[in-house]
Amino acid sequence: MSFVITGSVAYDYLMFYPGRYRDHILMDQLDKISLSFLAESMRKERGGVAANIAYTMKLLGSDPIVLATVGQDFGDYRQWMQENGLRTDHIVEIEDEFTASFFVGSDQEQNQIAIFYTGAMAHARHYSLESRGLHDAQIVMISPNDPGAMLHYAQECRRLGIPYAYDPSQQVPRLGGEELAQSIPGATYLLCNEYELGVIQKKTGWSIDDIRSQVSVFVHTLGKEGSLIYSDGLEIRIPAARVDKSVDPTGAGDAYRGGLFAAVLAGLPWEVAGRVASLCGAYALEQRGTTTHRFSPAEFVARYIQNFGREPRLDHLFGPALAATPEAEDWRE
Repeated sequence: MSFVITGSVAYDYLMFYPGRYRDHILMDQLDKISLSFLAESMRKERGGVAANIAYTMKLLGSDPIVLATVGQDFGDYRQWMQENGLRTDHIVEIEDEFTASFFVGSDQEQNQIAIFYTGAMAHARHYSLESRGLHDAQIVMISPNDPGAMLHYAQECRRLGIPYAYDPSQQVPRLGGEELAQSIPGATYLLCNEYELGVIQKKTGWSIDDIRSQVSVFVHTLGKEGSLIYSDGLEIRIPAARVDKSVDPTGAGDAYRGGLFAAVLAGLPWEVAGRVASLCGAYALEQRGTTTHRFSPAEFVARYIQNFGREPRLDHLFGPALAATPEAEDWRE
């Protein structure tokens, strides 16, 4: 049994604009936008939603499988994943293609404008769970990917009876109302932020109650306001973790998802899983890049206590790695 993440593995080009986008957007001329923002910095990082989620899950002791397609330029990225203990046995390299690339600029208010080049990701629709021997997965996460692949994985999971988490996020603009209506119903988990929820509602004509009725668990992230988790008729409000210094919002949502599902796999209740996710998002916000945050079990638990109080069930998340620390008994009190 395994946790499989389908989605993008990409190179991220992260730029920072030292102003505010909204100061330069003319609302009465949205039909002819022509804007150029001068970035004062740029970094190339390893990213992609599937890899980002897997990275945070690995920090928390999970061992997810990434199912993705990459290009001929993936060599250094593969080496980095292996050095960090991430599995690469289901990452398929496509000859004569480049790995997908994400170009994003953030302004001083953490608003973002981005363009994503699909590259080798376009081939993901040709690789099924069954063809890769992953038909017995415990959970499949369908994160942003080639739109055709996302629809295919949702259909395949329903056919095979595999619980799946549907996370359309950046692909919401590309997915039509009919495609969303085909892939959301039957999902065990649906995850989206406030803006993405609005787009889904507009494209499908569904109310929030309609959307909640289509899935078992609905996770609604609200940025600085934390998140809401709807499950079994309950609304669970998750507070945001304190951020020491907000550096870059890119990848914070992916870190949240990695923390959430690592906690779910560890059997933690939703209120604890949500707080674990919230803290993972804070760690990502404090670093530039989507896979540059790090923490030891001891550091994570100590910061969890500072934000949310003691939680002895975190033992389930880290297991022996936490039990071996000198402070373990103090944390359980």
